Amino acid sequence: MPANSYDDAHLLVAAIRVLTHRNAGPPSVEEICDILKVSLEKGSRLCRRLGDSGIIEPVQGAFGPKLFVKNHLAIEEISREPQEDALQGELKKFQDTRNQIRQKVEAIQAKQAEKQKALFAELEKKLKAKKEAGGK
Repeated sequence: MPANSYDDAHLLVAAIRVLTHRNAGPPSVEEICDILKVSLEKGSRLCRRLGDSGIIEPVQGAFGPKLFVKNHLAIEEISREPQEDALQGELKKFQDTRNQIRQKVEAIQAKQAEKQKALFAELEKKLKAKKEAGGK
């Protein structure tokens, strides 16, 4: 199922709140990724996107950045439509382009094979005509 940014935002904000309550302090990105069972890359990308939207605020501390909920109401402005992963979209576009190129190559090869077949037929015809002319 494609990712839904709205649901991801709610999960991340909820994880920040739970970890803040449990640890009596703001969580790090690593802690968020651990509780949500997502990769550090995906969690960092989501945190950066929500930080740019003003939903959360990363604050640099002595032990790395810590996350705070800044404006949870801004989540409602996020689209609830499922979004196709950008990487999947690019991969599909690449595969389509590659298939088109392969089809063109196959068409060119078939055309060349047809030309070669016609050339051999012409040569064979000329050789037969020469043989018949020379043999009589």
